[in-house]
Amino acid sequence: MAIGQFPKSPNKVHPTIPSAVGSRNSLVQEGRDKVEEAKLILEETTDKVLNHIESKLPEEVLTKLDVMGGLKEKLYKYINQNYVNMFNRYTVTMEDEFIKKVRDFVDREESKCLNRYTPKEITEMLDKIGGADKFHTGEIEKSIVNMYGHLQGHIQRGVNDLEVETNAILRQKTDVGAFVRGENAYSILKCVFKDNSLRKKHVYDVKLSINILDSELISPMYHYQVTLETLLKETIQKHIQELIDHQVQELNDELVDQGKRDLSASEVMFEKIKKIESFTDDEKEDEKSKRYTILAKKFLDKIEGLRAEIDLEERDPLNIRDNIKYIIDEENIRNRGYNTCVNSITSILDTSKLGYQVCDNMKNARICHIREYEENDPLELPDERYSMRLAYYDQNQLREEKKEYDKQMRAFSIAIQEVWDIVHAHYESKKRFRSLKDLDDLAGRLMSKEWKNEKRARESDPDHVLWNEIGEMYNENTFVEKNNRTYEDRIRNLKGKIKYLREILQKMHEFQNPIERVILDERLNFLELKFNEFTYLVNPHHIQPGLVLDIDITTIKRKQYMLKGMANVLNEFLYGVSKGFADAAFATYSRRRSTVRADIDQSFGEVPQQEEFYDGFYKGETGAEEIKGSVDLKPSKSSGKKKSSGLKEL
Repeated sequence: MAIGQFPKSPNKVHPTIPSAVGSRNSLVQEGRDKVEEAKLILEETTDKVLNHIESKLPEEVLTKLDVMGGLKEKLYKYINQNYVNMFNRYTVTMEDEFIKKVRDFVDREESKCLNRYTPKEITEMLDKIGGADKFHTGEIEKSIVNMYGHLQGHIQRGVNDLEVETNAILRQKTDVGAFVRGENAYSILKCVFKDNSLRKKHVYDVKLSINILDSELISPMYHYQVTLETLLKETIQKHIQELIDHQVQELNDELVDQGKRDLSASEVMFEKIKKIESFTDDEKEDEKSKRYTILAKKFLDKIEGLRAEIDLEERDPLNIRDNIKYIIDEENIRNRGYNTCVNSITSILDTSKLGYQVCDNMKNARICHIREYEENDPLELPDERYSMRLAYYDQNQLREEKKEYDKQMRAFSIAIQEVWDIVHAHYESKKRFRSLKDLDDLAGRLMSKEWKNEKRARESDPDHVLWNEIGEMYNENTFVEKNNRTYEDRIRNLKGKIKYLREILQKMHEFQNPIERVILDERLNFLELKFNEFTYLVNPHHIQPGLVLDIDITTIKRKQYMLKGMANVLNEFLYGVSKGFADAAFATYSRRRSTVRADIDQSFGEVPQQEEFYDGFYKGETGAEEIKGSVDLKPSKSSGKKKSSGLKEL
């Protein structure tokens, strides 16, 4: 193909000239009728969607849908606006960009006079002189790959928008599933839809928290203050695990090649455990220990306690300590994971047309606040808005967060109990002398003194079962609840107490408002507001170490613009930074026996029968050698009494 067949790109904007900026026509149409192609796609897609709707919806609903014009015409316009425009934009861009890349490549090669026939010997000589990194077309290939990657991303975003819109139309409801699709639903930590306190009828307030564990992050994340020794040890550990995986895989392949069964999942796990001693041990002080095979002990001792910075007084560029830090900093292991997440969320927000006026990126704390508006007062903000908080938590942070959360819960319990006592004291003070108002009055009049003394003794007993008029008892002393505080029973009990106290005040005063009732009502309103805000937050007892994304969204119920936009942002963000949940039982892949066959080589010799392998393995009659890597899973016979594990409650 001559170079002249590739028309040069006109440096102008025109809607119809091929290859011009903004053109709807491609250079390589070759007489194709785009109108007929688009019409075919439109009609076929419309018929499919229409048939699906007609088969799913009842007849009475279909008749109502056709009142304001035909349903087919509406679907035709809807698909035309979304699918066909997106498809045309993709084909024109892809074809034009690809042919430009090819044309530029041919021009450059022509100018180098390298498009002539090159003997094989010269090619081999060039390869030996420069290697694959000198004489190659890597940059052209990277450009084409990047081009296809960006185009695929735009198409995926358009398809996601179309899918979300279609699901919303068909379901006509809003729920948690509108945010995160099924494959990422496990990452939801908390999602709450509630009516806005200022506009309950028209506006939603949505709280969404997502927890991505350390093991699920594509790029590992570390705190800024983590020591250099920790970074090196974790890097060495990852290398050791890769070596162990490689050895176990070789063992499994060897078994399959011998016609024996694969290692099961449990056998693979135990084989990995057995091979750990080949790479490391627990002798920390011995310089000849296996743990120092990859990196000598003297290097680890040099960087002990070294963090992100070195004081200027101690800095010496010729020290071993400083040079090891320089090498690690060049790799950017410490900041890579966090910076990747921040770049990902901000770029996705930009491309999704969800702008933000505030980005408070506290890098050293590994926290990033992003808000659409700088103002914080809900009275001044519009009804369509969002704010998010991206933070990384390690085990130490979560331990302190749990302590503070427990203190705050105890403080609310004490404050509500104080109001409980005051309201009951107020209730008792308003009784008339010798009047009968409740069960306590009747018991005081009828029961004997001994019965009253027994009742006081029972209530003063520390093992006495706590009970009050709410009738709900705590379940906080179980083993699971002690180690994972949910506070479900206590939250329900405290909210029930506030409701019960309101009923007492209403029963006492009805529609009158003396000063005592006003004071108590104000205190109850304040406690209820603050307690609801506190329970609206994420309980740190439920968070696991990793990345936490907190999003607060306010959206109009009939519009839901922010809701739909944030759904696309979340799914794209999770896809970009998280490997996702992987069940080892489903993720494990090994070759099947049926794919390992001697007759694949098409030899004319005798073919061994598969039955021989089965008989030799299961019956042990052929004298085949013992399977390598098999593990004895029988419990060992140990005499004497077993030690208590301390987990009796489980």
